[in-house]
Amino acid sequence: MAKYRKSRVDTAFAEACSGIVRDIKDPRVAGVMISILDADVSADFKFAKVYYSVYGEHDPKELAKGLKSAVPYVRSRIAEELNLRINPDIQFIRDDGIRRGAEISALLKKIEPELAAADARDAAEKAAEDGGEDDA
Repeated sequence: MAKYRKSRVDTAFAEACSGIVRDIKDPRVAGVMISILDADVSADFKFAKVYYSVYGEHDPKELAKGLKSAVPYVRSRIAEELNLRINPDIQFIRDDGIRRGAEISALLKKIEPELAAADARDAAEKAAEDGGEDDA
């Protein structure tokens, strides 16, 4: 399969899953804000990995079980929305990249005053060195 076609299929699959996941009635999934980040459909269309991220309080194990139990529903809705030759088996994979990014950002903001103080100290030392060399 050409790269551009695979990319289009992956994007369409992720967009379709994003809408479908919001309609899942399972109580383990229904109250949770799930964001579909990406999808990776195999070249033979037999398998698809759907990467998701979650916002808010939830039990990750129960959410994973809820998504796994909703796979037949998601597959049937995908078959309706996308006209694929083969309807792939779906595996939901949690991606904590957004959460980790937020944690790193919070840590950087926490040490920002220390970095600013260190920069000011370095600038003062450099100015003192430059001033001391002019006297010699």
